[in-house]
Amino acid sequence: MQKFHSNGKLLLTGEYVVLDGATALAIPTKYGQSLEISDSKKEGVHWKSFDEKGTVWFENFFHLKNFGSKNQQDELSNTLSKILIEAKKLNPDFLLNSDGILAETKLGFPRNWGLGTSSTLISNIAQWAEVDGFALLANSFGGSGYDIAAAQSNTPILYELNHGKPHFRNIKLPLDFTDFLFFVHLNKKQDSKEGIAHYRNALVKEKDIQRISDISNKLLACDSLSDFEKLMDAHEETISEIINLPTIKSQLFSDYPRTIKSLGAWGGDFVLVTGDVSDMDYFRKKGFKTVIPFDEMILKTAP
Repeated sequence: MQKFHSNGKLLLTGEYVVLDGATALAIPTKYGQSLEISDSKKEGVHWKSFDEKGTVWFENFFHLKNFGSKNQQDELSNTLSKILIEAKKLNPDFLLNSDGILAETKLGFPRNWGLGTSSTLISNIAQWAEVDGFALLANSFGGSGYDIAAAQSNTPILYELNHGKPHFRNIKLPLDFTDFLFFVHLNKKQDSKEGIAHYRNALVKEKDIQRISDISNKLLACDSLSDFEKLMDAHEETISEIINLPTIKSQLFSDYPRTIKSLGAWGGDFVLVTGDVSDMDYFRKKGFKTVIPFDEMILKTAP
């Protein structure tokens, strides 16, 4: 049996503008996805996907020659088929002498959390096929690739695209006030592709990209909660102006006195909020029951 694992991700800074070269700060999460590969007596690739509760949420069979699905095709089957085809193109020896394979994925988080169901899948398949994860992403889903970098990193990273090529490095965040940082789920998953499409219609100025990059880098020397909140608030204002959308705080939590920052595509998934434990009751009373302390979410805070 072969077993692979990839970390989930949260994009602390740089959403959208990372596509245009801004420096982004991404954090791998303790929650991830595993892929187990074993031999099967059944011909082809038998694929089973389990959610965080151990329930099968997807199952299909794929031909080994062309990775077409044996059962009636749906969007998810087509997507998985495309990823396997692209992996084969990158490594023609992938599954060359195989007859029957059982592939089982196991999520460590609910699918609607937006922590990277797709990126962890691509990262795991890339490891299995022994191909470059960034190339596999580019040839299948597309995107900046920060999530692939986070999938195989055990610390926070600074990430940027330089002439379209990914560059990242592990960093240490000097945040000694994480007891006052929480992640609140907005009870829905935002479509990243829709968010990116909206962003592509925006007018993005070089000064805005530089401003976000500066915020990302300033976090490396941020040693107080008040400075952290100022940086996050400035980030929200900048992105709001770029994509011409109101901030989540102004839409849903205008009477909350502390900082609220979107993470990733605006309108769904998690937001980062500041406050103490008792402040989190504000969100629960509004129906946002999933509140996770910073230190319970992130994989590690220091190299």
